[in-house]
Amino acid sequence: MPLPPSLADRLDALYPALTALPQALHDEVLASQVSHLTVPAGQVLFEEGTPCQGFPMVLGGEIRVARGTPQGRSLELYRVTPGELCVASTSCLFGQSSLSAHGITTASTELAVLTPAAFQRWTEHEPFRRYVFGIFADRLADLMALAEAVAFQRLDQRLASALLGHGAAILRTHQSLADELGTVREIVTRLLKRFERAGWIALGRERVDILNAQALRTLASGQNAQ
Repeated sequence: MPLPPSLADRLDALYPALTALPQALHDEVLASQVSHLTVPAGQVLFEEGTPCQGFPMVLGGEIRVARGTPQGRSLELYRVTPGELCVASTSCLFGQSSLSAHGITTASTELAVLTPAAFQRWTEHEPFRRYVFGIFADRLADLMALAEAVAFQRLDQRLASALLGHGAAILRTHQSLADELGTVREIVTRLLKRFERAGWIALGRERVDILNAQALRTLASGQNAQ
């Protein structure tokens, strides 16, 4: 079924590199090689070790991409929001290999999914290919920083860092923080209670209120917070 013109316009607005494609190729792919999907929160979109069935472009919502099992312990690699690309899917399609991570929606998510053949046709054109490789470079830098944090930072430092930059109130469960950090909920809960005793945060139901952001920043930087 062709992508409705209104959705095609939204896709172009979120992914401006599409407008640099030859018009005939752009229109042909959107008319015949793109599926429009809306999936609920918590839906597994793809799993590790499986072939990539399509290339997702996010129109709304968010995809959490992680290593490990969707139902068990995992390490979050990155999240894909509107206007961003999934490098796990990209790598799979470029390398003709199995997926190296799994993806789960964190909210109701609207997607335009290209067929693998359509993605290959688009990446034959230099502007779109340059855009994709630019996203690769940004994600690689993020993943290198994540690898460094996992290897060399203590978990309390990483948790302090995860709490910063989201405003004074964070609406997150302990489990979601544990998933992001690649650990178990019990350890995150223990550390959060330690932060609360120190007067840095206040804990509520699926809520963390930041009381002393400077102390968290000091800890996140590897110094001893007072």
